[in-house]
Amino acid sequence: MYRISVHMESYLPISFLNDFIFCPKSIYYHNLYGKYNKAVYQDKPQVVGTLNHERIDSKTYSTQKKYLQGLEVFSEKYQLCGKIDVYDAESKSLIERKTKIKTIYDGYRYQLYAQYFCMVEMGYTVEHLYLHSLEDNKRYSVAIPDVSETKIFEALLQAITAFDVFAPGFSQNPQKCERCIYNNLCDSYLA
Repeated sequence: MYRISVHMESYLPISFLNDFIFCPKSIYYHNLYGKYNKAVYQDKPQVVGTLNHERIDSKTYSTQKKYLQGLEVFSEKYQLCGKIDVYDAESKSLIERKTKIKTIYDGYRYQLYAQYFCMVEMGYTVEHLYLHSLEDNKRYSVAIPDVSETKIFEALLQAITAFDVFAPGFSQNPQKCERCIYNNLCDSYLA
C-alpha cells in the first residue's frame, strides 16, 4: 500500500480512508496517475472538489482568527497524516467540507475520525464533528467516535495496510465501478 515517508516513518494519507472504502484499488490507480496532470484523469466532481478546497488550502475561507484552515495534522499512534478543512477554536468544532452531501458515507465519517484523532493527539480539544455540504449549506453532526467506532476505525486502518491490489478474487460493487474515474484501467471493471 502506498504511504508517505516522513523522517524514516511511514504515514498513511487521511484521504485514503474514504478512497479505500469506495474502492481499495482506487488508491493504487490514483498513485499511478499521481505524476500526471490531473486534467488527464479527473472528472467534473473531482475538479469541483479541488476548486472547493482552494479557499481552505490558501487559508482564505475566513479572516476570523477563531478558524484554523488547512492545518496539517498527523498521528503517531495511527501513523496518519493529512490536512483538516476547518477547526473552529471557539466552539471546538472540526468541520469537513464536501461539495454536496446526499448520504453520509462511512468513508466521510472515518476521514473525519482520522482528523479528529490527529487533532486530539496534537493537543487540540475537539468537542464537535461536522460534515458540511457546500452546495446546499447544510451541516451534519457526526458523533465523536466511541470505543466501538474506534475499533472499527482501527480495523479499517489494518485492512488498508494489509490490502494487496494484485491478490486474486477481488470483487467490487458494479455501481461503484461505473462511477469510478479509473474504471478504464481496472481489471475488476473490465472483467
